Amino acid sequence: MGEDLILPAVLACIIFFGSLIIIFSEKLHRSITAIAGGALMVIVGRILNFYSEEAALEAIDFNTLGLLLGMMMLVAMLEPTGFFQYLAVLAARASKGKPVRLFILLSVVTTILAMFLDNVTTVVIVAPVTILICEIIGISALPFLMSEALLSNTGGVATLIGDPPNVLIGSAAGFSFNDFLIHSLPIVLVAWAAALFLLLRLFKKDLSKRPRSIKAVMRLNPAETLNEPLVARRILIVLAGAVLFFFVHHALHVSPSMVALSAAAVALVWVRPNLDELFKHIEWSVLIFFAALFVMVGGLEAAGVLESVIKVFERASDIHPILFGVAVIWVTAILSAVIDNVPITIALIPVIRGLGDAGMDINPLWWALAFGAGFGGSGTIIGATANIIVVTLSEKTRYPITSKIWNKRGLPVMLVTCTIASILYALVYPSF
Repeated sequence: MGEDLILPAVLACIIFFGSLIIIFSEKLHRSITAIAGGALMVIVGRILNFYSEEAALEAIDFNTLGLLLGMMMLVAMLEPTGFFQYLAVLAARASKGKPVRLFILLSVVTTILAMFLDNVTTVVIVAPVTILICEIIGISALPFLMSEALLSNTGGVATLIGDPPNVLIGSAAGFSFNDFLIHSLPIVLVAWAAALFLLLRLFKKDLSKRPRSIKAVMRLNPAETLNEPLVARRILIVLAGAVLFFFVHHALHVSPSMVALSAAAVALVWVRPNLDELFKHIEWSVLIFFAALFVMVGGLEAAGVLESVIKVFERASDIHPILFGVAVIWVTAILSAVIDNVPITIALIPVIRGLGDAGMDINPLWWALAFGAGFGGSGTIIGATANIIVVTLSEKTRYPITSKIWNKRGLPVMLVTCTIASILYALVYPSF
């Protein structure tokens, strides 16, 4: 790094990591912190002549934002219909009030939804219903809420749209929906099964407690949860069509964001929802957060910080490619657990790109990054957005989830899933 870039690099690092520390502390809302950090990065960049408003705008990945917005709109239209509550009640009735069976069923439902919606949206929808069901049965919601967050984090890694880091990686690497199904899904299924087995062992004592009222569960009528069955049916048809297009979008040369936004447009025309109500349910703060992070990372790149990181990685890349990939999994996982997997992913994407420009085969590294970010996010309360949401909701129950509780259950899940991912990554490396 030239001497003329030392001051810009130092200040860019202070802005970026200072913002992450504030986000980590939760003293301010993450979006407010990210906006302030992004604005400060542009101002300092303009003063020191290394970053501009135009460069900041170019740093934003609008394909990622478009994909997230489209899926959010579909979910926002589907949620008021009661469809997700319908699925939860079906699971509760199918369990016949037995905690272990209910645990498995809710875990499966949550994971499937996370794969095709995203893990954040899934826990926002499923967690409140889970709390209600557990109150009716008369058991603690804690093991169920934790499993939903952890298994949605794990299962979400399987698809392009299942986890925010996947959306970012898919956009950066040009991976299709099918690419994730081929390369990620098999590894995720093994890791998910291991995580579920481990959670059943960790929560064995909690799940062995006898429910107070099994009859109350059996009296629940799934049909009564559907407020607008016709609207739900239409949105599900559109959503199914979108998923089908995700399978073939690469061959059609259509971006995932265009698929999601087009599906949202079709649903808007077909369903004609109240737009004011619809837009209230869009997580605008998440989109703004992502955009601001892109701006900050763009500043790091412009200041030469990422170039220096790339050089460090290049020196480390002399080791065997498989070992290097495994190292990427664990470094990403640890950083994701400590900081949050979204900013870590955004920061590491240009680093991997830089390694590709230097002549390294980076295709396997994209998958290492996905596994590390997705599985690593389970390690701590703040490792993934889904974790934060579940912990917040648990505070309204008699058994809130604390950092100590999470570390005893979440950290083992992270270690097991990352270990399995590392082993399978090494075994199937040539296929990447």
